[in-house]
Amino acid sequence: MSNKPRPDAPSTSSTRAAARVRPERQDTNPWAFSTRELGRRPGAMRPVTRSVPAPEGEEAIGLVDVFVVPAGSAIALDLRLESVSEGVYVSGTATARLEGECSRCLDPLSEDVVVRVDELFAYPDSITEETTDPDEIPRLVDDYLNLEQTVRDAVVIDLPLAPLCREDCPGLCQECGGRRADLGPDHGHETLDPRWAALRERLPSD
Repeated sequence: MSNKPRPDAPSTSSTRAAARVRPERQDTNPWAFSTRELGRRPGAMRPVTRSVPAPEGEEAIGLVDVFVVPAGSAIALDLRLESVSEGVYVSGTATARLEGECSRCLDPLSEDVVVRVDELFAYPDSITEETTDPDEIPRLVDDYLNLEQTVRDAVVIDLPLAPLCREDCPGLCQECGGRRADLGPDHGHETLDPRWAALRERLPSD
């Protein structure tokens, strides 16, 4: 059997090259916003509101196993897109519900959070694009801007490293693991010298 490719079949290298240049679909991404209406006219502005589903798995927003936005839950975006000389400036708020557990007593914990969004997305071939790294200032891609990483960063920066159900949460008893808030002020555990443990076992319980 001949291993020569059919004349009408694309080669592997050309297929990979096409995949590299094929633009990512932004119009179906809920985190992507079109800027075409602004038309690179400095001062042009467009308000936008949208509810987007929170990502899951490794892309979850928050601190994994501490305080996160539950996967699929709604994140409300209330934004303004404004064209400036070097790109599109996005300002506004993102509202989400965080869920996790108290770092002291391990009780379930939930909280609504509103974070500020302020980000410049640089135009292709702009001075900003030429003089900065993408990690410093994000870029517009095919006249779209993607806010997922911007919102993720804003939420994480605003999170407490050790969330608490209340500021004076007493936590758990180190001996029995019970919630100190439920055990009362008289709760305690007798500490017996191990040298007397065998003798105590021989004595009557009363």
